[in-house]
Amino acid sequence: MIVKILAPAAGFTGVSYNTRKIDKNKGELMKTANFGSLQSLGQLKPKDYINYLTALSALNKHVRLPQFHAVISGRGRSYDKVTLTGIAESWLKEMGYGDQPYLIVYHKDTGNNHVHIVSSRVGRDGKKISSAYEHVRAQRNINKVLGYEMAMQYRFSTRAQFCMILESGGFPGTDPDEQQIRDKIEGYVPDKRHAAGIAALLRQHKHRPGFASFLKENYRIELIFHSAEGQKPYGYSIIDHGAKMVFKGSEVLPLKELMLTAGVPAGPAGKETGIQAEVAAAETPVYVPPVSIADDVDDQQIHGMGRRRQRKARTNTR
Repeated sequence: MIVKILAPAAGFTGVSYNTRKIDKNKGELMKTANFGSLQSLGQLKPKDYINYLTALSALNKHVRLPQFHAVISGRGRSYDKVTLTGIAESWLKEMGYGDQPYLIVYHKDTGNNHVHIVSSRVGRDGKKISSAYEHVRAQRNINKVLGYEMAMQYRFSTRAQFCMILESGGFPGTDPDEQQIRDKIEGYVPDKRHAAGIAALLRQHKHRPGFASFLKENYRIELIFHSAEGQKPYGYSIIDHGAKMVFKGSEVLPLKELMLTAGVPAGPAGKETGIQAEVAAAETPVYVPPVSIADDVDDQQIHGMGRRRQRKARTNTR
């Protein structure tokens, strides 16, 4: 994902630019926030937003170029308008603009879905919002919002495992830096000692009711079972959030042994117990779909011309 902060401007031309896109059915106003009582007046015109932002900016005469205008763009259609809007909101908070009045407008007239953000660089206290290292912070904060900063702190051996970390944390990122991931994978060294410790923990607690939840709550160890949709698991992965490591289940304890409950009294009417019961009771089987990487189709306006296309990475389902 690319974030670009456009040059500051004296007037709030970004509002007019984006509302023209809306009028031509090439854009959609996704959110306005922090405009106070203005938002309760019903149908607002572009001039209403401009006047509000201008009045706020007038609190600091030293800021001669008060418009803050940024663009957040994903690859192709990898992010829909709702997801992009949520990303923009979180990013604004990280940049210090969470309490500022702002507009978020979704654009759908290019090869890459993207949103424009317009706000004021002057806060309600009359102080200028910090612009120190703004462009560096912009990209760093978008990586934080997408979850890439967090996920790269883990040790993993496949791209799919990287995606599992993101999904586990509820992060929306789908287009990470592939070279960084490859470099991380190349440097992966299995920790057999730690794997043995987790295996002992699994053997000790696998018959316990609420086994998976128990592990996550008490040991910060998360189990993810892999299956074709609607089918029994064919494998599993382990995310140790405490040690920041990801293991293939087969590196720790074979699935067959994990699922084995021989010698343990069955539940009422012969029902399964322990981990078997948890998997069997799931209303929707847990599965991980194949991970594929689409070619990067860049938008000339946002990404610049002449970018080379990236090669597809091998599909990996584990």
